[in-house]
Formats: sequence, C-alpha cells, structure tokens
Amino acid sequence: MEEKKTTLLYRFLRRLVLFFYPKTDVVGLENLPDGGAIVVGNHTQMNGPIAGELYFPGPHYIWCAGQMMELKEVPAYAYKDFWSFKPRYIRWYYKLASYLIAPLAVCLFNNAHTIPVYHDTRILTTFRQTVQRLREGCRVIIFPEYNKKYNNILYDFQDKFVDVAWMYYRKTGKALSFVPMYIAPAFHRIYLGEPIPFCPQNPRPQERRRICGCLMDAITSLACSLPEHTVTPYRNVPKREYPKNLPLEVYSHEENPR
Repeated sequence: MEEKKTTLLYRFLRRLVLFFYPKTDVVGLENLPDGGAIVVGNHTQMNGPIAGELYFPGPHYIWCAGQMMELKEVPAYAYKDFWSFKPRYIRWYYKLASYLIAPLAVCLFNNAHTIPVYHDTRILTTFRQTVQRLREGCRVIIFPEYNKKYNNILYDFQDKFVDVAWMYYRKTGKALSFVPMYIAPAFHRIYLGEPIPFCPQNPRPQERRRICGCLMDAITSLACSLPEHTVTPYRNVPKREYPKNLPLEVYSHEENPR
C-alpha cells in the first residue's frame, strides 16, 4: 500500500492523540486471514475509529461517514449522530461544539486512512474504493451500528455493507471473510474473533441477515467472555447509563427484578 501523503497539521494532531489516547493492544491476531478482509466492530463512540486508526496492525482503512469529511456537513451530522441524546439543558453546548470541531474533523478524516461512506448513489464509489483496497491486501474496518438496540453490548447493524462481498467476488472470484471485533476501552484492548466466510450462493437479503447476525452474536460473545466491565455504547449517553458486559439473560434480569 502506497504511503498516504498527509498535512503537517494532521501529523501534529495525530501525535497529540497518540500522547493522550491510551495504547490499545490487539488480542486474537491469529484470527485475521491473510490478505484483504472486512473487520466489523462495535463503534464505542469515538473509541472505535481512534483505536482502529492508531493501533490496528497492518495496512488498513476505515469506513467513515462522508459528511464528516465535508466542512459544511460536519456540524449537522456530528450533532445528530454524537450528541442529540444529551440532556436538553446542555445541548446548546454540543451544538456549538459541532461547529468548533468541523475544521479539525475535516483535517483528520481526510488525512487518515479512511474510505468515505455515502447513503445515496455515491455508495458505488464507496464500494469500488473498498474493493480496490481489499485487492491490495488491506483490511477494511467497518462500524455499522445504528440507533436501534440489539442487546446490552451492541446496537443493531445496518446490513448493506455486506454487499461489498458480492462486488469483490465478481472481481476476484474469491469469497471474503468478515472478522468480528470487540473494542473494550475499559481494558485498552481490541479483541478479534474467528472469521465468518461469505457465501455467494445465498440470496442477497438472506446473506446480509446471516452475516450481520453471526457478527453481532460473535461480538457479544467476545464481550461476555471477558471479566465484568463497563461497555462503552454506540450512543453518547450519560455514563451512568453505560451497560455492563453481563450475559444478556442476567442483564435483563437485573434491569427487571421480580
């Protein structure tokens, strides 16, 4: 992979983040297939993109919302996606913050190893860039959660990212693997699970559901196999609402005691 040219400001900001953000170790590297693969993880607010960019091994790219790479689009997207669930009395602060971070966001996300993601006809550009990076042997990291709760560990996955595997299969004749990833900021670690192979023979809607279901269950299992800890959720909610990594049936029982 050709080394990406970056600006002086980005290099300064990257060093600054490296200084303040805890070193994150990766556990389960033996589960990474040789060559290109799609790694799918829990977003953990900004922890996922930061840990992925700084500490994921080998050549890799991260799917990034295209709005975070356009100066005019950052404020509305950042506020809605990151801070719209904050208490009403403090939302004015986060609306202001969404404008203040815009220039830094554009600098960071355009200089980092990212692939812009769009939800209109430009998604074909996203897919083509992704397939090209995979063919170069890179891993592509995707955080597909959206605002619908799956369990105490994850929010549900948007499933269209699985379609990349069909395009890759048509171009190469090879079936991609999807690697589940659980990011645990509480331990400063990234945990990788066993890869889930793509089955091009399955109908597209069925394969989307199968891949996403297997990934979400695998990530949940990774989280629940660890010592008890606080999970950093997808939504930027007050910390008192952060869940634990207890098995779902135990967690549900504690939330609804008899």
